[in-house]
Amino acid sequence: MAARIESFRDLEAWQAAMMLTLDCYRLTWSFPPDERFGLTAQVRKSVVSIPSNVAEGHNRRSRLAYRNHVGIALGSQAETDTQIEIAARLAYISSEQWTGIRRQIDSVGHLLHGLHRAL
Repeated sequence: MAARIESFRDLEAWQAAMMLTLDCYRLTWSFPPDERFGLTAQVRKSVVSIPSNVAEGHNRRSRLAYRNHVGIALGSQAETDTQIEIAARLAYISSEQWTGIRRQIDSVGHLLHGLHRAL
């Protein structure tokens, strides 16, 4: 029997996106200071958008609006993936960090796709 979803906080996709958000923030702490208003801000904005859109969509109480917000979260997940790859190519993060965060990004994407299909 599946657990009852009473809040967006109960959603595995939201929980995983929150962990990804925290890890991306920690990762960007080591970016060069001159990236504060560039790549650092872009990564943080896109990654924050993922759990935020899942939460907003869930609370809209309309399946169509919910599905739309999960679609936006998927776009933000792809944006975050691209920005983190840019950081890796610029050697702002190590290959080990890149591998770990990519796994998380892919996992969040998988969960979001599943949620999107379910709606």
